[in-house]
Amino acid sequence: MRKTISYAAFATISAVLLLSPFLLSAAQNGRKSPVVPGQYIVLTKGDRVDQVVRRHKVTKKTKHYGTLKGFAAQLNDAQAQALKIDPDVIVIQPDYVVEALKRPPRSSSSSAPSVQTLPTGVDRMDADLSSTAQIDNVDQTKDVDIAVIDTGVQKSHPDLNVVTQANFTRERSTDDQNGHGTHVAGTAAAKDNTAGVVGVAPGARIWSVKVLDRKGSGYLSDVIEGIDYVTAHAAQIDVANMSLGCTGCQTTAMDLAISQSVAAGVVYVVAAGNGAIDAANDSPANHPDVITVSAIADFNGQPGGGAAATCRADQDDTFADFSNYGSVVDIAAPGVCILSTYKGGKYAIMSGTSMASPHVAGAAALYILVHGKPTNAADVAAVRAALIAGGWSQTDPKGFTGDPDAYPEPLVDAEAL
Repeated sequence: MRKTISYAAFATISAVLLLSPFLLSAAQNGRKSPVVPGQYIVLTKGDRVDQVVRRHKVTKKTKHYGTLKGFAAQLNDAQAQALKIDPDVIVIQPDYVVEALKRPPRSSSSSAPSVQTLPTGVDRMDADLSSTAQIDNVDQTKDVDIAVIDTGVQKSHPDLNVVTQANFTRERSTDDQNGHGTHVAGTAAAKDNTAGVVGVAPGARIWSVKVLDRKGSGYLSDVIEGIDYVTAHAAQIDVANMSLGCTGCQTTAMDLAISQSVAAGVVYVVAAGNGAIDAANDSPANHPDVITVSAIADFNGQPGGGAAATCRADQDDTFADFSNYGSVVDIAAPGVCILSTYKGGKYAIMSGTSMASPHVAGAAALYILVHGKPTNAADVAAVRAALIAGGWSQTDPKGFTGDPDAYPEPLVDAEAL
């Protein structure tokens, strides 16, 4: 049931992101994400970046990676071919366009509820019963840090504790002008402050790592730079959420970046994808070191089924009809009709494995609060194992039905952490 990838022989790996409203994802319609014309991602041995750049007369460099040791650049065909045989180069691959994907429809945004609302997903995973989460309408900063690698997170949102913003897109604004990243952040960590909504790990410090623009689009090279930034701050960041990916892309460089970040002690939680296909075809869902999250439909925050559908047609307490599945999926979480924070200081309802993933990122943060910060890959693996072992089995009264495969991932249980 576990993911197995040989990093000595990475092949082309495809992936799925989260879709803009009323569009189909590339994984759903069989298209591959487009290549950025003439742009390549290059990783080098050790500190050979400057030598390689000079040797091949690279003048149109667009990214420079620090901890990862490499760069992205516009190259002509002769440069690309020469770099492929350069002994100081360990990876050269095309850059790709990636998009933030969510399932339609999305509700129109609204102002804060006058009384704090317990979202159905937070309720369904019993975070409100967790002595660590301490959901009691008293605002308390949780001493844990979550990076949201996404469209950015609105720093001024009154329901979020955003401590820093980093921007790796071509936009000048560091803020979230799309809404997706702010929604993800609220599910993981919205404040317990009597208004709006509350997240799984209320008040946790959010690091906004913007790699997608206002259209929910970016380059794979941007995502890698965001991961590289998290690795550089691994002493402070405990958990990173990636509700994104790329369809039909070669992701060798991103996979190595994630592995390096995990080795530095960062827990990565990622969305399984929304194409209703085997997530083994998707990246980063198929990465062996991440926690991959599928989505269930839950409309009332309670187990047992029977609740009427709300924002979209699906069946209560069943595997979400859009969710990817398969042997690489580790755990499930609510991902249908999720109320959370949104850009402009507002709130919105969205659906997708994008919305399921931050439930588990919040749960990982709660586990770390109790058991301490990971410092290496073995510690990160222990967090993943604990979340899986502590979840409700699908046959439990608090479980769910409809998983389309023979790999029954559990449903995340926050109270048990």
